[in-house]
Amino acid sequence: MLRYLTAGESHGGSLTAILEGIPAGLKLEAAKINYELRRRQSGYGRGKRMQIEKDAVQILSGTRKGLTLGSPISLLIENKDYCIETMPSIYYPRPGHADLAGALKYGFKDIRNVLERASARDTASHVAVGAVCKILLEEFKIDISSKVMLIGGECSPQAMMKKILKAKEKKDTVGGIFEIKAQGVPAGLGSYVQQDKRLDARLSAAIMSIPGIKAVGFGLGFAYAYRFGSESHDALYYSRNKEYFRDTNNAGGIEGGISNGEEIIIHACMKPIATLLKPLHSVNILSRKSGKAQVERSDICAVESAAVIGEAKCAFCIAGALLEKFGEDSLADIKKAYKEYQKRIA
Repeated sequence: MLRYLTAGESHGGSLTAILEGIPAGLKLEAAKINYELRRRQSGYGRGKRMQIEKDAVQILSGTRKGLTLGSPISLLIENKDYCIETMPSIYYPRPGHADLAGALKYGFKDIRNVLERASARDTASHVAVGAVCKILLEEFKIDISSKVMLIGGECSPQAMMKKILKAKEKKDTVGGIFEIKAQGVPAGLGSYVQQDKRLDARLSAAIMSIPGIKAVGFGLGFAYAYRFGSESHDALYYSRNKEYFRDTNNAGGIEGGISNGEEIIIHACMKPIATLLKPLHSVNILSRKSGKAQVERSDICAVESAAVIGEAKCAFCIAGALLEKFGEDSLADIKKAYKEYQKRIA
């Protein structure tokens, strides 16, 4: 089973991830992981933290001579902005963040204890894990990409940039929608036999776990609500050259919780970032006095970064489903099983 855990705080010494279940024999290069980490840090509207951190991974275990061993892979990303012990205390929770709910849950009197772990800084670890999974998926010619579709109601690149600039001028933030595509995914990943084995359910949970994501849809998504069934479903055809095929992909590549061989298409909506330079009304958790929410260093817009994180999450889910079907120990054995399966379904 492919699984991972992350650890680390926003201003702690480092971020760590342990990834278990990657088969033996995969060529693993830190440069490819670092490329994905740089992509996460890019995007119009990012904050000053991205000018401080130059994320680079250290592969501490699970490889020998550049090849995976089948044992857990540990990944370390050091924080340059390491000052957790001297960071100021926070008593006015920010609406929209985990601040108040987290403080109530754990009984903290200082909200700093919540936001250090709840921070999106942790997503660097997830991108590193996803980068390893992308390297595995490349062996099976599976490619995952993303693009920003909309920012603050605007669709053209120029209009989106203007929207971000306007939000910056107003000391506000802005969200948007991004799309993820997974090409080359074979039919048959996932299952309908149990809810936790459905591929779309697993992908949905993974995308929703990204900070700030509030909605996820596959294929037509919410547009299904405006159509008749005859306009919604993808008619099936067969030919010797194409085998089974469809002229449309309204389902977004998944039917009944199983990949159907078409491109997997996911859309996700990210809310505007909750840290505002003109903060909203809040309440001091110690004195219960009214005031303004705490102001922390943050981004104006991070939709492009969220899309890269979404790619990583999808790569992990699809890699896990692929290994469940074709084996988990040796890359060579998995490739053989994959090749035989492709012959059978042809």
